[in-house]
Amino acid sequence: MEKLYEYFEIAIDKVVFFAPRIIGAALVFWIGFKIIKKILQLLDKTLEKTGISDTMRPFLLSIISVILKIAVIFAIVTILGVDLSGLLAILAAVGFAIGMSLQGSLGNFASGILIMFLKPYEAGDWIQVGDSFGKVEEIGIFSTVVITPGDKVLIIPNAKITDDVVANYSKKGVVRLEIGVTMPYNEDFSKVKRVIENAIAPIDKILDNPKTEIGIENFDSHNILIAVRPYVKPDDFWEVTFMTHQEIKKAFSEHDIKVAYSEGVELGSIGV
Repeated sequence: MEKLYEYFEIAIDKVVFFAPRIIGAALVFWIGFKIIKKILQLLDKTLEKTGISDTMRPFLLSIISVILKIAVIFAIVTILGVDLSGLLAILAAVGFAIGMSLQGSLGNFASGILIMFLKPYEAGDWIQVGDSFGKVEEIGIFSTVVITPGDKVLIIPNAKITDDVVANYSKKGVVRLEIGVTMPYNEDFSKVKRVIENAIAPIDKILDNPKTEIGIENFDSHNILIAVRPYVKPDDFWEVTFMTHQEIKKAFSEHDIKVAYSEGVELGSIGV
């Protein structure tokens, strides 16, 4: 019974000793993360006022957020009375092991920094990386978020982007559409060109400067391939692409311009 009473006293002493520390650590955790949230909000507004781009701000805020959270965690560890020298040694060993297993992530982080400073693209730009095409939503520490025209969210590792060719359709503020139209050899090209010009003229989102290019691009066994290359603003890319196809198809039907089908080389109108 005495032993039980002795253990009970030791437990009470431990609770009395650690309770304030645990409560203090919990308060530091709760208050610290609340303060970090407020600091990041204020920093975001300040950086916006100073002219820092929408691309750079989230990246800087992510790094600052990580640093501040690490500082709070170290404060909590100190309050709990954990030996920091021993903890740092353990963290160093764990960090080395994690670093070896996460070399790809470290590469993505380094690539993210390169993207921030070299600026091959920014938030809001239309880009293509390999087969991935879309509008840059956010540039993060490890990856870039791209929204495709079909509203798919692509999360592309930054290292993949820096290792690949990046086509930026927004860099010059205009993008050229690459539209192919076929006509048979017995059609008059001048007539077809005029029909195409008149068909796409009402599309107000096609820019007047640079001027739309229309010309013969290639020949195959049954058709002449005509290149139609209007210029538009990047955000109008898909809308104008669809409208251009629609108006050309409609005009070809109205003017009875025929195309050659590869099977049997039969000439036929583009049906209404």
